[in-house]
Amino acid sequence: MARGFFITFEGGEGAGKSTQIERLARKMRAKKYDVVVTREPGGSPGAEAVRHVLLSGAAEPFGPKMEALLFAAARSDHVEQVIRPAVDRGSIVLCDRFLDSSRVYQGVTGGVDPVFMTTLEQVAINGMMPDMTLIFDIDPVEGLRRATLRRGAHADADRFEKENLAIHQARREAFLAIAAAEPRRCIVVDASADPNTVENVVTAAVFAGLEAITAQTNRRATPA
Repeated sequence: MARGFFITFEGGEGAGKSTQIERLARKMRAKKYDVVVTREPGGSPGAEAVRHVLLSGAAEPFGPKMEALLFAAARSDHVEQVIRPAVDRGSIVLCDRFLDSSRVYQGVTGGVDPVFMTTLEQVAINGMMPDMTLIFDIDPVEGLRRATLRRGAHADADRFEKENLAIHQARREAFLAIAAAEPRRCIVVDASADPNTVENVVTAAVFAGLEAITAQTNRRATPA
């Protein structure tokens, strides 16, 4: 591929994004694609340092606006150090969370001013919009149950997992609203299904997207 493909995975807590990213990466590598798996917050050395500050709750006392600024700083470093170079060299980038999480967590449920969020987003991504976004939809009650099982009942919930059910429900609705507003980019995946069923849906969606972009590239390359 002359240019790579940037896929982001979004959704609430415990939706199974990480599991499905790993499964998809194995399938794509088996088909000889160059795949880069990454995550947010984090993904680059600078962004990983910010990840600890955010998920530990150290930035929480300063409010959602400060958290949004920290996410944006981490995202900018991640984009320029990892995502953009990978896409430019033709790799498939699979990213666990990206800009839609900021729109939902700091924008919708954090109450940060939409104009401020939009400006911050533009600076942070610097034109690096995902080619495809898979939004994993799950009832927050089930998602939080899964998240607890994943980390262990005696481990502390992170900064965002610990919030109340009403906030998690509002986030679910916000992700679905993004999908409805941007249907060409976003695909909603029923994450409540068993992992193998979800894997099949994800695989079909991603490979269909790759075929479409390859066909589009070939049409542009063919002389009229």
